[in-house]
Amino acid sequence: MKCEKAQQNIVLVTYGELPDEQMASLEEHLAGCEACSGELKAQLAMHEALACHPLIDPSPNLLASARMRLDEALDTIPPHGVLTRLRSNLFGWLGHMQGAPALQTPNPQVVQVTYNRVVPETVQGSLDDPQIRQLLMIATKTPATNAVRTDSVALLANECRTGHQCAGEPDGAGIRSALLVSLRYDKNPNVRLNALEGLQPYVAEDHKVRDAVLEALMHDTSPQVRTRAISLLQPVESDSSVRQVMRTVSTTDENPYIRNVSTHALAGTADIQ
Repeated sequence: MKCEKAQQNIVLVTYGELPDEQMASLEEHLAGCEACSGELKAQLAMHEALACHPLIDPSPNLLASARMRLDEALDTIPPHGVLTRLRSNLFGWLGHMQGAPALQTPNPQVVQVTYNRVVPETVQGSLDDPQIRQLLMIATKTPATNAVRTDSVALLANECRTGHQCAGEPDGAGIRSALLVSLRYDKNPNVRLNALEGLQPYVAEDHKVRDAVLEALMHDTSPQVRTRAISLLQPVESDSSVRQVMRTVSTTDENPYIRNVSTHALAGTADIQ
């Protein structure tokens, strides 16, 4: 066995995937090759070190933003022709049917197929109910209709504005984190406006919220969102990062009203450096 093949087999060994019939030839090669033997020891040591660290799951916010970015990327793909869509639908249907468990009945001409049905359910409760809150947060992160996302974010934003359980959570699973995701990634400007309303009470105390609002002021495509972002930043206009963004916006924003408001905000705090 040559070293190139041995190196490939070493990788399989470390993952427990090398067939037994190839193990003998690898061991024979390792007995006479110091370089490959050292490589195996290094690989095993690395896996032992990695096993000492717990596997960390991605945060809900990361998954949500990844899904939204994937949706945006898919939207840029040109639509397929009619024949391609028909073929995809046909093979998808066949694949679904093949995946369904089938049972031969006493009658050889009859086959019993068992399948699952998705049945809508209705849950009713107050916004203090953890299940209701969780369902609303899920609705903000799924490709539902604009109306569903807008209403869900508006309800969650109201919870934050009234101070009900809207603390920032380290794992990114709270309402405030869900609003930050909606502000940064949702395509609907009404959803982003609602998210801003819910984040308003936390601009001064939470740097993550302040940074997200500054990002919206700099890059959001909606003039309404950028205008609302300026008003949210009024309590922290003396902050150096806020003033820096205001300077940029006062000369580069395409909207004259936003440029004018930014200029006035800078003039009002000109003596604060």
